[in-house]
Amino acid sequence: MQTEVSKSQFKAKALEYFRQVEASGESLVITDHGQPKLEVRPYQTDARDPLDVLRGSVLRFDQPMAPVAEDDWAALA
Repeated sequence: MQTEVSKSQFKAKALEYFRQVEASGESLVITDHGQPKLEVRPYQTDARDPLDVLRGSVLRFDQPMAPVAEDDWAALA
């Protein structure tokens, strides 16, 4: 469950709130006049291999030198 605090409360006890987020692992929402404005949450690294992130994102062209017709260009539509 995430906690909400006003900007003025956060300003007075910022280090205490940072330690609370770090210890609990839960996010903290900072509000301004009752509206959520900021979220403080623990940092998480992306431990995935960069090649795994890119896998499947590159198109393969079997005939890169083949002519391209106007109907093949999506930008013209």
